[in-house]
Amino acid sequence: MKYTYFLIFLIFFQKIISQDPITDQALDEVVVSSEKINLPFSKKFRTIKIITSEEIINSPATNLSDLLQEISGIDIRRRGIGGVQGDLYVRGGGFDQTLVLIDGMKMDDIQTGHHTLNVILPLHLIERIEIIKGPAARIFGQNAFSGAINLVTKHFKPQNADIPKKKSVSINLSELVLGSFDQKTFSIGSKIVTKNVESLINFTSNRSDGYRYNTDLKKNSYFIKTSINSKNSPLNIITFFNQNKFGANGFYASPSARDQYEETQASLIGISKTFSSENLSITPKLYWRRGQDEYIYIRNNPSVYRNLHITNKFSGEITGSYFLESGVLGFGLDLSHADISSNNLGEHKRTTLNLFTDYKFKLLKDKLVLSPGIAVSYFSDMSFHSFPGLDIGLDLNTSLKLYSNIGKTYRIPTYTDLYYSDRTTIGNENLEPESAISTELGIKFNNMNWNLTAAVFQRNSKNLIDYVKENENDLWKANNIGELKTSGVEMDIRYNFETKWNSSNSNYINISYTRINDNNYVKNVNFSRYSINSLKDQFISKLNINYLKNINHSITYKFGERSDKNNFSVLDSKIMYKKLFYLYVNNILDEVYSETNLVPMPGTNFLVGFTIGIN
Repeated sequence: MKYTYFLIFLIFFQKIISQDPITDQALDEVVVSSEKINLPFSKKFRTIKIITSEEIINSPATNLSDLLQEISGIDIRRRGIGGVQGDLYVRGGGFDQTLVLIDGMKMDDIQTGHHTLNVILPLHLIERIEIIKGPAARIFGQNAFSGAINLVTKHFKPQNADIPKKKSVSINLSELVLGSFDQKTFSIGSKIVTKNVESLINFTSNRSDGYRYNTDLKKNSYFIKTSINSKNSPLNIITFFNQNKFGANGFYASPSARDQYEETQASLIGISKTFSSENLSITPKLYWRRGQDEYIYIRNNPSVYRNLHITNKFSGEITGSYFLESGVLGFGLDLSHADISSNNLGEHKRTTLNLFTDYKFKLLKDKLVLSPGIAVSYFSDMSFHSFPGLDIGLDLNTSLKLYSNIGKTYRIPTYTDLYYSDRTTIGNENLEPESAISTELGIKFNNMNWNLTAAVFQRNSKNLIDYVKENENDLWKANNIGELKTSGVEMDIRYNFETKWNSSNSNYINISYTRINDNNYVKNVNFSRYSINSLKDQFISKLNINYLKNINHSITYKFGERSDKNNFSVLDSKIMYKKLFYLYVNNILDEVYSETNLVPMPGTNFLVGFTIGIN
């Protein structure tokens, strides 16, 4: 019976598709705000997915973790509900191998990649999400081993210079949500406008009693973004603070550890400004990223086992583009200092210096585009490393494009890898960095109605880090295991169509599929904690349709099968009226499944929300 819903979905789509296609609307190119060079999406050399603000609003997802699960090639292994905790994987890479950025500022945590998603913001504060799959170290540094995700926060719309700016202060309810497991989400925001200053201020609180024993959660998010106008460009200041407290029944250790508890904090203060002339554009950034993690093995008895880790990262960046007659030169300098203070890992410091340059030029009457580049990084505790690469793009015609890229990437061990110890686990101070050579070949087709991207990719990794042991009673110890070859194929197809109710291109059907194959290194190891368990097959289909101009209905079906043969089928749905009121139903099929560490995910549940987005 559980697949009956998916059959209905296909039949419904077959009827919708019979409507007339869009014939009178031009397809705008999407600009990806890479910190190197801004290029139109259709001319990029990589597999890139842009999630627009409209798609964020219409999605059945209510938090970033759930939203990213709608993208093939991305594996979010959640623990619990409401985005309370989860690990991020891209194209079979590890949770330490993906970089998340906020407005181009790198949110990596030197303690562990388990904290990557601690920095996620409420969806109504995100303007768009830029996802780069594949080798991105040459663009964003060593943490972008298998991909990078940039969250672009809400921006201030430019005003007509002929119209004087009016001073105003507005306060509005951004979101009010009630639902299963006594979930309550409350968000309130304000927009302040003066002659020279504009600010967005938001507070969001999320509560739940939990969907099973010891899975309650309390989340608070504070956000301020300010733009100070000047002659050349505005000075942008962003500040946020996320606090998360939750019961972690079986989240770590073993499923029998039912009384675990965790509190995390993540904060950012960042300043940026762009200076531009006819041939030169430079953007300096200064930011401070702080993280805090407190873990208690037995919630009501911290004396049994407790960890407290505090990390700080101070960064200064200068990135820019110089426009020549022969091409565009991208360049940048990134200097950061990170430290950790921990009752388990000790106190450590790391200074990182990263330099990169990239040159884009065209041949064959501008049809062939080449972009060679290299990044060189110095780590005070790991010496020098380099990340060379080459991107190639070929325009076959106005709609069809080929692209390819090859690049080298590294991943420096986290301090958990190097120094963590408990009754069952021990780190390894002698670990070497992970490295890989990644290649990709793809094709893109875009016209009025169809958007198609297809790619084959391969990553040859060396010195991968895993926790292993020879005998069952031994301690888990971090080690550089050996080589791993990961290959795959990916396809994403979107069809935009009209209906008799709405001619907007927000009506669409999207189907995506990713297949990953790993040569498992675990065959030479007796016991492995993080043995390869990629989403071997991942199929996602999504229908978004508008009824009567005021009602939007989005249906998402997700199927995944892992390397260990465990699989799941999840169907979600969201009906929204005028972007003000919505009903969300998750796991309509009532699938029984887990995404990591045998943590069971909830069955069928719902949310009812009232929302007014911040413009």
